[in-house]
Amino acid sequence: MHLRSLLWACVAGALVAGCGREDKTTTDAASAPYVRTVALAPAAADRLVLSGIVRARFETPLAFQVGGRITSRRADAGQRVDAGQTLFELDPRDLQQGVEAARADVAAAESALATARADLARARQLFEQKFVSAQALDRSVLAEREAATRLEAARARLAQARNGLAYAQLRAPAAGVLTEVTGEPGQVVPAGQPVAVLAREGEREIEAYFPEQIRPPTSGRLLDAPGTLRLREVSGAVDPQSRTWRARYRVEGAQAPLALGAVLRVAFGTGEASDSSLSVPLSALDERGQGPRLWRIVNGQAQPVPVTILSMDTEQARVRGDFKPGDRVIALGTHLLTPGMAVRELAQ
Repeated sequence: MHLRSLLWACVAGALVAGCGREDKTTTDAASAPYVRTVALAPAAADRLVLSGIVRARFETPLAFQVGGRITSRRADAGQRVDAGQTLFELDPRDLQQGVEAARADVAAAESALATARADLARARQLFEQKFVSAQALDRSVLAEREAATRLEAARARLAQARNGLAYAQLRAPAAGVLTEVTGEPGQVVPAGQPVAVLAREGEREIEAYFPEQIRPPTSGRLLDAPGTLRLREVSGAVDPQSRTWRARYRVEGAQAPLALGAVLRVAFGTGEASDSSLSVPLSALDERGQGPRLWRIVNGQAQPVPVTILSMDTEQARVRGDFKPGDRVIALGTHLLTPGMAVRELAQ
């Protein structure tokens, strides 16, 4: 009897413990937070909307051809300038000294050439009178040629020094707008360092950046203004930092001039199959240093699924991943979720 009582006590304890665990599980499920879900829909793969920047067809970095200290700046960013207009000036004193030194070298070379020519004339007279040898005459001829060559070199250095003095003034090579000005009075700049960027007048283009998975299409259109786009050039490689393709498009059919630097919405046809990508609200995307993810509910638990972002606009994103149209994903609060977290789907 004692053994039978002990067995019945063990069975009763196990039943009570099992009921306790079931009550706890039921309590956890009942306290799980509600989440709102959204159904994934096929993306409009033939329409990719990006932001494009209005740029000039020719953008010229401006720099001095000689180094020196900037003494004055006569133009500001955003200012329209004419061809030949002076934009910056360098301190000309060192350059002027270079011109004076080159002029002195020319004078010395001219004197040396005059002396060599006089020596050659005397050597010829003496040679005709048989007082010097042919070898001595040859030396005088070579000396005169050397003096003439040195004079040519000195004159070339003088012309170079005068050019350098003229380079102390940086002038606009064409009419346009200064989109950027970095040079300041008192700044010492080496030759070739850009101090401004000139956007030349004339043709305007749209610059857009495409995800590395999408090659820039050959055409597109403006959404914020009338006009069509035609591809002019594409960068030779994907940018190593942003992982994007840079593309430039010519604008055709624009009814009004486009303001430099304006950001416009542009639409392109990607030519991809519509069943290869899905549309999802931006609020459903989660990226916390582990790549973009969407969260689905599996057996009452939130589980992350990695996806690839193809494009985004102000409200929706085109993604590709292990989903099919109609699958439901968590639409809000994804930054608070953890893998395996118990959740309850809010009734639709």
